[in-house]
Amino acid sequence: MPVQQGKVNEQGEWEPDRSIEIIAPSAAGGGWDTTARMLARTIDEENLANKGFGVVNKPGGGGAVGWAYIHKRNDPHNLFISSPPLHFVALNGQSPYGYKDFTPIANLIADYGAFAVRGDARWDSLDELFEEMRKTPEKVTVIGNSSPGSMDHMQFVLFANAAGVDITKIRYISDQEGGAMTAVLNGSVDVVSTGVLDAAEQARAGKMKVLGITSPERLKGDKFLGTLPTGKEQGIDAEFIVWRGIFGPPNMTKEQLDYYQKIFKKASDSKSFAKVRESYGWDEQYMDSEEFKLFLDEQSKELETLLKELGFIKK
Repeated sequence: MPVQQGKVNEQGEWEPDRSIEIIAPSAAGGGWDTTARMLARTIDEENLANKGFGVVNKPGGGGAVGWAYIHKRNDPHNLFISSPPLHFVALNGQSPYGYKDFTPIANLIADYGAFAVRGDARWDSLDELFEEMRKTPEKVTVIGNSSPGSMDHMQFVLFANAAGVDITKIRYISDQEGGAMTAVLNGSVDVVSTGVLDAAEQARAGKMKVLGITSPERLKGDKFLGTLPTGKEQGIDAEFIVWRGIFGPPNMTKEQLDYYQKIFKKASDSKSFAKVRESYGWDEQYMDSEEFKLFLDEQSKELETLLKELGFIKK
């Protein structure tokens, strides 16, 4: 049944009856938290709503704790920020809730992944790395902060698969304590799969080489980021968008959805949020509810296929 909290005014527009709570399903400081807080700040600075937007952290289960909270409350005053783990955690059976259990309202930004090696590594490009891995994939170790079958792992798998590597033989190591970069720098493992900004920080210092990034084209704004090669320009027909969007509870009404879409579109188009994107190296990629849902459907199918091939999902 449609959620009815709040009210519809004489003009047929939904109005909230209290402040809005944006859930960041993680601890403070991560991508979800930063996106939520920058969005809430922009709405306040631009005076885009007549009710306040606040951020509440609900970490746990790779996001599952926050999603369960939203689903149980089923209140249009409670929203949440998410990204590809909403696919992975559900597809891997770690949460009963996936994107289809909520209302996609809008996508806000696009972030990207990167694959990096130590500065003195024998590879200078993704093409060189994957050429070796096509012959002996098991001899190259890949590390990431996410669990097997989740984002850092699967963005590498997606590119390796497109490059013709036997993805079932890839040796992936999960270090959820944040030691992935250190492991590459001290020579314990070969390749780190991570976010662009994390890899770029080490590459700027000359400690690492970024072999490729997952964006469809080179990044703009920051000069150094613009030097990082994409997989596509190296002949690998793949891209992986670390989208960050905002969702509501299941069965939101059209009026509720319209209310939020107008606010988030204005926030996305504002100069304030443009400055936020530039400072964090994010791309603008606003999608309304319908576009976002179609995008999520397509990405979910692609990831499900790879997870089945790796044995995370029974065929």
